[in-house]
Amino acid sequence: MGHDETITGRIAAPNPIANDGSEERFCSTCAFGSVCIGRGVDKIALHELHCLVEHVGPYQAGDVVFRHGERFDAIYAVRAGTVKTRLLDLEGRELVLGFHLPGELIGLDAIHAEEYPCDAVALDTVEVCRFSFPALSTLATRLPGVQQELFRRMSKDIGGNVLLVGDYSADERLAAFLVTLGQRYADRGFPVGLLHLAMSRGDIANYLRLAAETVSRVLRRFQDQGLIRVEGRDLTIAKPAELFALARPILKR
Repeated sequence: MGHDETITGRIAAPNPIANDGSEERFCSTCAFGSVCIGRGVDKIALHELHCLVEHVGPYQAGDVVFRHGERFDAIYAVRAGTVKTRLLDLEGRELVLGFHLPGELIGLDAIHAEEYPCDAVALDTVEVCRFSFPALSTLATRLPGVQQELFRRMSKDIGGNVLLVGDYSADERLAAFLVTLGQRYADRGFPVGLLHLAMSRGDIANYLRLAAETVSRVLRRFQDQGLIRVEGRDLTIAKPAELFALARPILKR
């Protein structure tokens, strides 16, 4: 999963690929792993759910997993890489809605309208697990844990969408983005405080509703203050308590 150390002894940057599963064991970032592992159920015992999974990919950067307006028939769990969700207006201008890491579901917001409300675009080499929604719905009626996990993920997505709504400064927005992204990586077993920014600075700015120049300026200031260290697309949170203090007005915890 990209946790290995390099020959120099430095912890390698996150390589968001969940390829550590087997016929008996779930991938460590499996979107439904918490349901099954938490109940002491392995892949063999949960054969029905296993049979629903179709591994799709790889997609390369810029490839589309699903498009706005397409008929909804499946939920996707990111298995490798990072996926961006977006909308395009009539002028072709992009609105970034979110970024999705291994173990996270995309397509849940299509259930009501029965069509995908946005595009899902690969930001790097991406693999996904495809779950047929009609089959998954039927299975969920017999496995309450799967149904509860779906509801939990939907609720979490709704909460995440309003995370950055409000009259917050650029420093607060970017700090909250880095803190929450770092926590999402840590939740998936990657080294604490080590992030891989598969998205561009422009994508981050778009998502945070800031100018790209503003994001670059704030990142430089965070580096000058010693809050973060940046090497290309790899970012280390060097002073987590101080960065969290900046993000506190948004995170409120």
